[in-house]
Amino acid sequence: MQNGHNMGTEPCGVIVMDKHEGVSSFRMIQILRKMFDTKKVGHTGTLDPLATGVLPVLVGRAVKASEYIMSEDKEYSAVMRLGIETDTEDITGNVIRSDSAIPGEDEVYRVCESFCGEISQIPPMYSAIWQDGRRLHEIARGGGVVEREARKVTVSRLRVKKIDEATYSLDVACSKGTYVRTLCNDIGASLGCGACMSSLRRISAGAFSIEDAHSIDEVENAANDGRMVDIMLPVDTLFSALPELKVPESAAKRLKTGNIIKISAHDCDYRVYSESGEFLLVGKAENGKLKTIKSFFEVSQ
Repeated sequence: MQNGHNMGTEPCGVIVMDKHEGVSSFRMIQILRKMFDTKKVGHTGTLDPLATGVLPVLVGRAVKASEYIMSEDKEYSAVMRLGIETDTEDITGNVIRSDSAIPGEDEVYRVCESFCGEISQIPPMYSAIWQDGRRLHEIARGGGVVEREARKVTVSRLRVKKIDEATYSLDVACSKGTYVRTLCNDIGASLGCGACMSSLRRISAGAFSIEDAHSIDEVENAANDGRMVDIMLPVDTLFSALPELKVPESAAKRLKTGNIIKISAHDCDYRVYSESGEFLLVGKAENGKLKTIKSFFEVSQ
């Protein structure tokens, strides 16, 4: 669709950032909010300061789509260090245990294989999860530890390669809510020697890959040169997996006023466009009727 950007009165779309190490996801958002002079900027699931890679950022009306992309699968490239256990489950934390007895390569591969498929994870204390009105990392930084409920997550791919005796690279594809540092920690616990994550790079999040990603400098240069349209993807890119449905302009007007319209289409979810190509909404067709799930058209002032 030609005008999915719909860059009219306010910027609207997706910028795939390549987050660099040492900066928080929230800091990236702060920088972009200042750049666009709007509070309507949001990310789609945090990356730890240690982590780098794909961070899709939603701008303008696109922020309404955050819940959809947060539920997408992710891919990571990580490095696991055996023989060291830390309080944060990564190399930046305080070492709480070390062990020089490192298991052999075959044992490491065997144990890693057992972490493929649906597994149970207890989220780390140093995480952004809310519990009892506070984020876990806030409680942890105050020296507290609280009981966390185990969560079911799916590791659909786990390729392991030896770097040296105590270091292995991990190629991970997983469901939302999976903590790769917890995966490393749990593998270390199963091996008996402990382990932590020493690096993490997100290679993809849903439909967005590292090839689509831009550094903060590239985004800043594009903004200064008036080229944001070149790097901002249209909001409908978020729903590329859904079939496309075009409706007449009269039907588009009714949808814009919140009406359910009659439609001749198979029962399923669609990304819906007007005849002129304007991306309107994500809708559900059911029993010959189309209703709005989430709208993305620009509201006239």
